[in-house]
Amino acid sequence: MAELTYFTGPMDCGKSTLALQVAYTESEAGRKGRLFTMLDRSGEPAITSRIGLTAPATEVTADLDFWRYVVAELTAGQRIDFLVCDEAQFFTVAHVDQLARVVDELQIDVFCFGILTDFRTQLFPASQRLVELCDRMELLQVRPRCWCGEPATHNARTVNGQMVTEGSQVVVGDTDSAEVAYQVLCRRHHRRRVTRQVAAVTLSPEPLPFERA
Repeated sequence: MAELTYFTGPMDCGKSTLALQVAYTESEAGRKGRLFTMLDRSGEPAITSRIGLTAPATEVTADLDFWRYVVAELTAGQRIDFLVCDEAQFFTVAHVDQLARVVDELQIDVFCFGILTDFRTQLFPASQRLVELCDRMELLQVRPRCWCGEPATHNARTVNGQMVTEGSQVVVGDTDSAEVAYQVLCRRHHRRRVTRQVAAVTLSPEPLPFERA
């Protein structure tokens, strides 16, 4: 039976890397698939991993209907065995419903990858819908760490190193020209808004064991 699977975790836990690995493994087994992404950090219609892996993908837009897309491809004689959907947290709720229909009625596996909560610790609507509908949710085992060394669980948005908790839910950052950046923090430091930049300035360093000349 085909499944709708949601792979999730905070930033830097290897979601895009795993998406590319799943696509490769499925293809090596002789299965034909399609790759999708939305608002990738590269600004291009591609799935990109921070470790340097990349593959072209179809950009998901608000008016894309996954059901109609897949049916049109199949009607045209194309073969589709699976879909890989990266940055799924940016999808619409309607997109998720369409993907569930593709699984149930066309018996095509759908692998979604995304983060659960935004910089305000609130669920993305599409992530919430995926949790509600998916056959299986997998928490990625690679655990990023907060600057303090504790496991990171929360995604923080920063502007000039200062954490912000207001603004649009979706703002693409982490690019060379972006004013907005993101980092992962443990819950304690997310609550206190202590980013690595703030910690570097405000936390007192250990005294030197000798006097400076």
